[in-house]
Amino acid sequence: MEEEAAAAAAGAPPSGDAAAGAEPSPGAAAAGPRRLLALLGAKLCTWHIWKTIFLGQMLSLFICGTAVTSQYLAEKYQVNTPMLQSFINYSLLLLVYTTMLAFRTGSGSLWQILKQRWWKYIFLGLADVEANYMIVKAYQYTTLTSVQLLDCFGIPVLMALSWFILRARYRLIHFLAVAVCLLGVGTMVGADILAGRQDSEGSDVVIGDVLVLLGASLYAISNVSEEYIVKNLSRVEFLGMVGLFGTIISGLQLAIVEHKEIMKIQWNWKVALLFTAFAMCMFGLYSFMPVVIKVTSATSVNLGILTADLYSLFFGLFLFYYKFSGLYILSFVIIMVGFILYCSTPTRTAEPTALPQPSSAGLDNAALKLEESDSETPAVAVQFTRGETVVVSTD
Repeated sequence: MEEEAAAAAAGAPPSGDAAAGAEPSPGAAAAGPRRLLALLGAKLCTWHIWKTIFLGQMLSLFICGTAVTSQYLAEKYQVNTPMLQSFINYSLLLLVYTTMLAFRTGSGSLWQILKQRWWKYIFLGLADVEANYMIVKAYQYTTLTSVQLLDCFGIPVLMALSWFILRARYRLIHFLAVAVCLLGVGTMVGADILAGRQDSEGSDVVIGDVLVLLGASLYAISNVSEEYIVKNLSRVEFLGMVGLFGTIISGLQLAIVEHKEIMKIQWNWKVALLFTAFAMCMFGLYSFMPVVIKVTSATSVNLGILTADLYSLFFGLFLFYYKFSGLYILSFVIIMVGFILYCSTPTRTAEPTALPQPSSAGLDNAALKLEESDSETPAVAVQFTRGETVVVSTD
């Protein structure tokens, strides 16, 4: 021991036994990956992540309900009336949320909102109505594969709009997460092709693809507007105004393009029940989505609802006798991994650039400073007595 201490003091290398003792043990070498996994688990297994996953999948189930009821109406009863179904939803929003606004007073009342922002909500209602109509209409012209793939075009549009309008700032992990989610969508489309769900090629693929791209872009505009209104104004204002103008716009469009289809409907209690189920699912989706957007973001919500098609496929296994493929499970896992990755790191909000302050004060400011310094100086009274002495006192 004394020799090793002397060697260490002299700067000589330690003996062989001491060098062997300095090598890390296998347990210490494995501590690094364990610590990394522990940190990763602590980052991902949080209440915020699980709450976001749960809320996102609730929205997916609402969308699944609208898709299943619409498909059942189309295949079983030959009812293709997307605008009528949207009109019923907007009418429910009008009855519930616009009525709530009508009973408000002050700046949040219906009259004040219409006076200040009526033209903005007209454009928002138009974007929302036409987005719903274009996506449903595209199925008549193009294939399911094109709709599922091109519908994802709304996600980069949404991120770009959030960057410029909401001043959201993304990190590398957010772009990787979006890429993973889109990989999951590609896996789902591959499963559809292998399962033989591409029965028709569509009557005009170009028109269908353009409708999907336009619809996805309008959805992005509607979602960004929704996030801004919900986080800066109120959820009731957004739903009330969308219900008001959505009812007017969809009612006019319904009378123009779908009046013949409505006359062909063979009404019975089953058809009425399917219309009611669709309306309830759509009303729940519209009422619940602002709540989720307020605690997350529009981009996060759109990534979470990518699983809606998979839920529809799982229901289709029993209702429409789809063929099952293991790729559906794989695509669900991939989408969820990308969604969790995106939610694991919050986005930043860029602060508005502050105007530079002047380096030197102007004459007015300088005079103000002099006045302030004069007022802060204690009063000094100088009194002269008969002698040579000068007495100085402060108040």
